[in-house]
Amino acid sequence: MRNHVANEQFELGVCYYPEHWPEEMWAGDYRRMVETGFTIVRMAEFAWSIFEPEEGNFQFELFDKAIDLAHSYGLKVILGTPTATPPAWLTNRYPEVLNVTDEGVTLQHGMRRHYNYSSPKYRELCAGITRQLAQHYANHPGVVGWQIDNELNCEINVFYSESDHQAFREWVQAKYETLDQLNDAWGTVFWNQTYTSWSQIFLPRPTPTSKQPNPHQALDEKRFISDNTISFAKIQADILRELAPSQWVTTNGLFGHLDSHELNEKLLDFFSYDSYPQFASIHTDPEEAEPLRDRSWSLSLSAVRSISPNFCIMEQQSGPGGWVNRMNMPSPKPGKMRLWTYQSIAHGADKLLYFRWRTATMGHEIYWHGLNDYHNQPNRRVREAAQIGRELAEAGKHIVGTRNQADVAILRDYDNEWDGEYDVWHGPFMWQSNKEWFKALQKRHIPNDVLYMRSKTTLKDLIPYQVLIYPHPAIMSDETARLLDQYVQQGGTLIFGCRTGYKDTRGQCYMRLFPGAAKDLCGITVEEFTMVQGTRLPTSICWGNDPEALTGADAFNDILHVEEDTVEVMGTYASDYYAGKPAVTRNRRGKGEVWYYGAVFNAEAAQKIIDSLNLSSPAAEWLELPPEVELQIRNNDKSGYAFLLNYSEEAVTITLKEEKTDLLTGETLSGSCKLEGFGVRVLY
Repeated sequence: MRNHVANEQFELGVCYYPEHWPEEMWAGDYRRMVETGFTIVRMAEFAWSIFEPEEGNFQFELFDKAIDLAHSYGLKVILGTPTATPPAWLTNRYPEVLNVTDEGVTLQHGMRRHYNYSSPKYRELCAGITRQLAQHYANHPGVVGWQIDNELNCEINVFYSESDHQAFREWVQAKYETLDQLNDAWGTVFWNQTYTSWSQIFLPRPTPTSKQPNPHQALDEKRFISDNTISFAKIQADILRELAPSQWVTTNGLFGHLDSHELNEKLLDFFSYDSYPQFASIHTDPEEAEPLRDRSWSLSLSAVRSISPNFCIMEQQSGPGGWVNRMNMPSPKPGKMRLWTYQSIAHGADKLLYFRWRTATMGHEIYWHGLNDYHNQPNRRVREAAQIGRELAEAGKHIVGTRNQADVAILRDYDNEWDGEYDVWHGPFMWQSNKEWFKALQKRHIPNDVLYMRSKTTLKDLIPYQVLIYPHPAIMSDETARLLDQYVQQGGTLIFGCRTGYKDTRGQCYMRLFPGAAKDLCGITVEEFTMVQGTRLPTSICWGNDPEALTGADAFNDILHVEEDTVEVMGTYASDYYAGKPAVTRNRRGKGEVWYYGAVFNAEAAQKIIDSLNLSSPAAEWLELPPEVELQIRNNDKSGYAFLLNYSEEAVTITLKEEKTDLLTGETLSGSCKLEGFGVRVLY
């Protein structure tokens, strides 16, 4: 497999749907794409019935013409395998391919992603269309790569057809081998759920208390869905590798119940992501203090970078977004599309395509606006894209292949994400603490990575980081604890939050003092704990000996007890019946240290820890930035580039203590400089 996303030139392009437009419009569209600075287009990911209007009857004329014409204009083509939208003839003839709810209701044809991954017939038909496409386009000089399906697990990420129940039954039988081992892992002795035959095993189904399954079964359900999704994608990847070995393979997404790291490692040349920053804005809690809004999308991009250090943005938001009945996003203000583009590039994108060339005039996405409006006349968004095209024509060759630099990483893992969907005693805390830590680091201009702890993770993966933040890993194996201890012993700083280390990989609670597997690392125990909600008043933490240095102790409180003389109490509870008890501790261990924070993090508490650790921006010696500006750094062996992104509508002042050049404009800068509203600089 290849590792590169682009070779020597940044690839800028757009998603295009020739089947939506009269053929006489194509040449004008392609000409204008090239004039805009685009070099690549994606097409065909929803076009199954164009290629196969009836079973076994394959037609390529429309896309042959569209691809040949694109190639004649110098445009490269990415082809999608069209398996996200099975045609009506298929679902009518083979209804077993359709997805089903946990209550047994079949989800009918009429939208997209209305299929299940387990149906042998659907897998057969997907293999058939993929093989036909690969054979036909493998040697086309205009086709450079393939996108498998589209947004795996988007819209829906649970599956309950009869084929899914059967596949799950086979999956658990392979995993546990005996019913005794399955019963032990799922704790079925509780409430008399013990299974005595494999035929009794199903995916979670409705229970007398509605959708509340056995929690250990629910965790295995997510693991199964991920494995099943990857096995579905593998069918197509294997065919493409066999028949089109000179063309690269990717897929786009980052959706639930899917180990995207494993998907990427096993099947892809690189990972692709669909970047829509306004989702972060419209989902912002109205009560959140100083929300980052679209800037918080950088945390999602950091997660993408953990999968594929250099990646493709297969869909970059270019206009107001919305389906007919939902997702009513406003139009981006002037400069915002450019800002979002460089946000993606700053975080590792080496190839980027806007969604879409022209807004659809029919269907659910008539309000999901592309670069061009319905009238197809010049507009502000097209002019903004052309500016980006001009900039990247020169600057892109310097950026491609550089890697992000960060000394801090936020740790995550799939088991805790999946277990936490159901377990409200730790799941919601992880997302809150991730966001608050990211906010605190952003305001200090300290770039961070997101790093997923996996069975393949080694000390080599951890030691590049000065600080690791693992907010609420309820599930923690002894093996993971030993690896983290090795990291600390050699000099690293590790930060935990409440609800750490008390579950094993089955999701069952250890019969140990909390924090369970992390106890020796932390040098403390949890003598008591409580939710902070409902009728309970908010609590606070006093840092050091200063009674004025208070921060909120949000959502959950672990009351700590010091067990080792290497432990220093950094903060105590300032209220409630446990006032004066340890709330924050630091354990010196080997050459490093382990912090335990007994609540759910907020940005103010994170700032206190940042101050205690003397963390500073990697550009602090030569650059002063206001809090509105994000800093990201991409390096290679020869040079480094500092991306400055202003998320404020107003111009801000930056101060350079040494002379730098802006890669995008060629300007030489020093001293105090203005960065326009929604402005971008790339300094070296």
